[in-house]
Amino acid sequence: MPQQAVPIIIVPGWRDSGPGHWQSLWAQRLPNAHRVEQDDWITPTRPAWVAALGKLILSFDQPVVVAAHSLGCIATVHLPPEAVARVSGALLVAPADPERRAVLNDFAPVPYARLPYRSVLVASSNDPFCPIRLAGAYARAWGSEFVRLQEAGHINIESGHGEWPLGLALLQSLIGDPLTSPLASASQPAAAEMADDPS
Repeated sequence: MPQQAVPIIIVPGWRDSGPGHWQSLWAQRLPNAHRVEQDDWITPTRPAWVAALGKLILSFDQPVVVAAHSLGCIATVHLPPEAVARVSGALLVAPADPERRAVLNDFAPVPYARLPYRSVLVASSNDPFCPIRLAGAYARAWGSEFVRLQEAGHINIESGHGEWPLGLALLQSLIGDPLTSPLASASQPAAAEMADDPS
């Protein structure tokens, strides 16, 4: 019996990820991608967001890999134990700082417990929504591998990250099996600074 493809859970952040965003492209083009839907993208509440994400993860009877952006990263680390147990890996991109914006305060304080699965945190040196030092502190606390990008903004469509080959390569490293899509076949990692000890 052939092995099932690992489900990829796409977790957008505050205000969702619009057309052309790398998360939207992955959700459209990767056959095993499943995008979480929130009832309220504008005024997020932690219980509702975490519940929606947990429900999607638990709808699969096999381990999943999470690909989260911004506030989606924070929702991911707030998951309850039963959902966490179903996660085999997570790509956490440009995590938000919920204490910097009042509308996101429901997600504070951010958990600083070590994640029990492999994770890769990607952050930018000039992200307007999360200082690089805070992203490094998240990575240390969560036990995440740390990828620091130079002047990549919030790593979204506004900063030029629509087609994002590096992100796709990092996702593939978490899955372990080659991804089958037009996106994956064209993927070539971009330059980045890898750091085992984020600072």
